[in-house]
Amino acid sequence: MQLQRVGRIQYIDVEFPGAVCSVQGFTTRHEGVSRPPYNSLNLGMNTQDQQATVEGNRSLLARAFGIEQEALVTPRQIHGSDILVINELNEDYSHFLSVEGDAVITNQPRVMIGICVADCAPIVLCDPERAVIAVVHAGWKGTAAGLAAKTVAGMQSEFGCNPARIFAAIGPCIQKCCYEVDEPVRKAFVQGGITWDACTENKGSGKWQLDLAAANHELLQLAGLPGSSIELSDHCVCCHSEQFFSYRRDRDESGRQMGFIMLKG
Repeated sequence: MQLQRVGRIQYIDVEFPGAVCSVQGFTTRHEGVSRPPYNSLNLGMNTQDQQATVEGNRSLLARAFGIEQEALVTPRQIHGSDILVINELNEDYSHFLSVEGDAVITNQPRVMIGICVADCAPIVLCDPERAVIAVVHAGWKGTAAGLAAKTVAGMQSEFGCNPARIFAAIGPCIQKCCYEVDEPVRKAFVQGGITWDACTENKGSGKWQLDLAAANHELLQLAGLPGSSIELSDHCVCCHSEQFFSYRRDRDESGRQMGFIMLKG
């Protein structure tokens, strides 16, 4: 993953083989129009930033990659496990903004699908053979529910993708150094079949430091992706306030960055 710039947009670029995508990556907090404390590229509609300003930021992102803002599709995220599937051309994609879901799968070209995050893990996936892409919003609840693996299963059932040929990237999220969790999280992960000891460090007194990216890496491998096909960012959004938003660090004064991907036309 490398820091890139297109127009005003600074983002972390991901390279997938197959050349079916025009872009895939993860935004930083820079080069938008939001004022402090949401400065400056806040892309989250569910923040206390002015909606018109967030719309302006989303327009900047879309236009940087040559599409209209209406072709930037993000669902209404609820920390659940529902998946939005877009399998046909739509005259207007804006209605998907009100559809609840925490993952999106599509085979439609020139539709940028994205998910907004502050601490949660943003995941982008691509099957270059079937020209199918997906994004996943993986907080601890979505991770415990196996959402990343369910999304891979959805790519397989809806579009005939072979998990062994899917590539994935897990973007900047809160890292183990800053993510203390407690017993309810442990129970949810164990019930979800995730190897708890492999993705945590026991701090005693019913507290653990959770490696969210490692847990999702395990889920993707269990879903059939080779480990070599999964790229992980080592950026901690909570540590790097100059680069990323973090809800755990800034609470209601936090904006949102985005994981996004788009098939070529």
